[in-house]
Amino acid sequence: MTQITDTIDELDLPSLTGLDRCDSCGAQAYVRVTLASGELLFCAHHGAKFKEKLFPTAIAWHDESDRLIETRSVE
Repeated sequence: MTQITDTIDELDLPSLTGLDRCDSCGAQAYVRVTLASGELLFCAHHGAKFKEKLFPTAIAWHDESDRLIETRSVE
């Protein structure tokens, strides 16, 4: 059996903003999962929690959770 999935150019998708909320808990979303049936938004915690289950069937997995890591230059 062969699974065929469409590809989505992530550059065409808008960045997640503070208005985008996690579908599980309502916190700010940092992960957008595109499935054949629609789109889900997750905070970093729930994105990691559901990744193992959803990733194999996801058409696209857009993760901006690296924005949570603050980097400062030391002078």
